[in-house]
Amino acid sequence: MILSFIGDLSAGHLVLFIICLLAVCFFEAINGFHDTANAVATVIYTKTLKPMQAVVWSGFMNFFGVFFGGMFMAWILGVFGSANAGSDIGVAMGIVKMMPLDEMMVGEAGETISLVIAVLFSSIIWNLGTWYFGIPCSSSHTLIGSLLGAGFAFSTIHEGVGVNWKKALDIGQSLLVSPMFGFGLAVMLMYILRVTVKNKVIFNEPEKKKTPPGWIRGILIATCTLVSFFHGSNDGQKGVGLMLVLLIAFAPMQFVLDEKVPFSDLKNASYNIEQILNRKAETGVNASILKGLATEANHLTALLDTVKRDSKAHLITLRKEIKGLNESLKGQIAAGVLTGDEMKPLKSEIAILSSSYEFAPFWTIVMISICLGIGTMVGWKRIVVTIGEKIGKSHLTYAQGASAELCAAATIGVSTGLGLPVSTTHVLSSGIAGTMVASGGVKNLQKKTIQNIALAWLLTLPVSFVLAAVLYFFIRVIL
Repeated sequence: MILSFIGDLSAGHLVLFIICLLAVCFFEAINGFHDTANAVATVIYTKTLKPMQAVVWSGFMNFFGVFFGGMFMAWILGVFGSANAGSDIGVAMGIVKMMPLDEMMVGEAGETISLVIAVLFSSIIWNLGTWYFGIPCSSSHTLIGSLLGAGFAFSTIHEGVGVNWKKALDIGQSLLVSPMFGFGLAVMLMYILRVTVKNKVIFNEPEKKKTPPGWIRGILIATCTLVSFFHGSNDGQKGVGLMLVLLIAFAPMQFVLDEKVPFSDLKNASYNIEQILNRKAETGVNASILKGLATEANHLTALLDTVKRDSKAHLITLRKEIKGLNESLKGQIAAGVLTGDEMKPLKSEIAILSSSYEFAPFWTIVMISICLGIGTMVGWKRIVVTIGEKIGKSHLTYAQGASAELCAAATIGVSTGLGLPVSTTHVLSSGIAGTMVASGGVKNLQKKTIQNIALAWLLTLPVSFVLAAVLYFFIRVIL
């Protein structure tokens, strides 16, 4: 698919595409050594693994997390009957949905390319700066601030176009709540360990030049593996989302809808949805709502008879109709209007419709996985030192390392399953802080480090927002 549209780009656009593609890869590599350092800090500082062993292993697990993490957590939440379970690439689509996609698809190429470049460069600048000073800053906050800033700047020029503030608010809430959840969970887990674990060696500081007992090493390696895997599932998908925004900007015809999903499958799905809704309406409960949705499905079925694959306008219209019907159905499921025996077949048909516009080409996942894995293996030391030595006044114990990472893995994994981006940095840092408080009270925290992390947490969104907006206006003039 990538070769099919590269040939259609002009020389100038091809150069810009290559620059943007490299920038996405560079951002994801920075994400690797910036954020994944959190995952390896505990195993390094407890002498569980040597630094290079830990970093290479974490890199591999990040690689696999991008591929399988979203699928795994969506399946887990689906098994437990969560109505809010996300898709396999729910986090990636959460990033994409923040942008004014409809306008990007029909707008001038220079405008959309300026938007993408502004997002990429502002994210990279702030991430590199905070990494250089060893501050555990969130790549997620940086990316989301950049997306909102560039999108807002775009909307000031294009009247009637706006950032998806509702989606931004959902993501903002997850970024705010997740560190608090990680902190509280870590405090609770440390308390449970102290009450239940009889072998108190787990609460000791690691001895110099001596590896911990085998059972403790096993626990710490397992928790490091989980954090790395789920970091890939969440932060890796953010890179995939960035790549999708880039592809839509440069080649909307190829990436408006997935070419692998036949129109016949979409037509069957919309027809089946209409029949399910009409049967449900016959019960008389919420009949008007159900008949309205059935009419939407009927309209989509008719539209699929007339649209053409080679028409950009047709494809964009079709995407809007499919997305609109899907969001209406999901809204009524969440509101409890759609329940009962029809739910399983209805969700199956919704999944078919979703797959037509919520997709990522396989090569994009491979590319992001490789960049994240390689990034994990370089540049990790600055953040590791902060996590391992500068959050608490006492040395990290085995129990603290395992507790913080287990809490981080659980928080990130559930967020991935729900399709919500979260900050690995802030979740794990707050977990480490929670274990330190549980061990020695608030006085056991290093005030200066906590202040630096909190300051970065407060400044990242506004700084990246303003930087992306300024870059957009500047690049727009050039292009």
